[in-house]
Amino acid sequence: MAAAFATLAALAACPPAAAQAQAPPRAVDEVEVLHFWTSGGEAAALAKLKATLRAEGHHWKDFTVADGGGGLAMMMLNSRVVSGNPPTAAQIKGAAIQEWARNDRLASIDEVARGDQWNTLLPATVSDTMKYHGRYIAAPLNVHRVNWLWINPAALKKANAKPPATWDEFFAVADAMKKAGLVPVAHSGQSWLDMGAFESVAIGVGGVEFYKRAFLRLDPSALISPEMEKTLATYKRLKSYTANTGAGHDWVAATAMLTSGQAGMLMMGDWAKAEMRAGGKRPGVDVLCVPMPDTAGAFTFDIDALAMFQVNGRDKQAQQDLARAVMDKDFQQEFNLAKGSIPVRLDVKLDKFDDCAKRSGLDFKSSARRGTLLPSLAHGMAQPSHTVARMWDVISQFWAQDKMSAHEAMTRLAEAARADAR
Repeated sequence: MAAAFATLAALAACPPAAAQAQAPPRAVDEVEVLHFWTSGGEAAALAKLKATLRAEGHHWKDFTVADGGGGLAMMMLNSRVVSGNPPTAAQIKGAAIQEWARNDRLASIDEVARGDQWNTLLPATVSDTMKYHGRYIAAPLNVHRVNWLWINPAALKKANAKPPATWDEFFAVADAMKKAGLVPVAHSGQSWLDMGAFESVAIGVGGVEFYKRAFLRLDPSALISPEMEKTLATYKRLKSYTANTGAGHDWVAATAMLTSGQAGMLMMGDWAKAEMRAGGKRPGVDVLCVPMPDTAGAFTFDIDALAMFQVNGRDKQAQQDLARAVMDKDFQQEFNLAKGSIPVRLDVKLDKFDDCAKRSGLDFKSSARRGTLLPSLAHGMAQPSHTVARMWDVISQFWAQDKMSAHEAMTRLAEAARADAR
């Protein structure tokens, strides 16, 4: 996986160019969008965006890559960019948006953003990731919360326990579940989820400021510190509470372990809700949701966005209409109801959303006010993909190799994070 991520990094350094318009005045402009929304619910939500653009007189063209946004998608995008024929927009995340923009390939949609007052609708931490040199070059669709802990209430009852709020409580609950004959923690064996759990442990053990120093600023004094060593030791301790399910056990199977009652807890972002609902379980009722231990005051986010490529003025109106439609209140609600995430706009009511989404929405707003809204390292929001890849590789090795000490892993992690400075 690290190799694939490294490939992504190299590709992301070579961003986009122009799209095509279909001429006469107010005739049809083509809107070609690279995206990975291929599930039933996502496709249904996306249909509204397509309909909106068609109503504006544009022709929607899917550039769909069903690999979850991995190496294949980026290779295809890079090929189109290099050939001078990029899509109108592409689904890109966090730091990668900045990488494309630095290569002067993304188009400004600042006129739309100013007209629709995006700065007042988005938390500054979020809007900053959508801008380059102060100008919007991407439109955000949603917010996924990464630092969620999901709990099967029947397993909790069987263990005679309560939802844990701290790491000490978490391990006490895990011990009780193990004693009751359950797998305490459903684990997928996918290293990107390992990294997501690791960053949540870091916030819980070291705190928000430690997370910012270590993973946003790559501060050597945080990367080599007692807090980091304790973070790694706590993270490794989780392994003894997971089942030996093998590398082919993905996050969907791990979610099924939780909902079926085989496992008691699951550390995963709110995209897991789609699988829970598919299994007939109601998030917040049949499956409990609480912030990861000791992270209740923080919110780690993963945001899907459409980055807008340069279109040489020919179909700029189509691109602006796309940006405006993405931030439309009705679309934000419909898309996020299907995806399991929450609207990125602060003014969208969550009456139709499940209890976990409502809790997520409240925490999103309060974290934005307190300065504890944190871009996820694991999901490419905090650092460029090549930096994440190196750190990801260390964490994966540490999880897999029982002989590697927390101190050794800390040293390797700091070395991986500092590689760009040489």
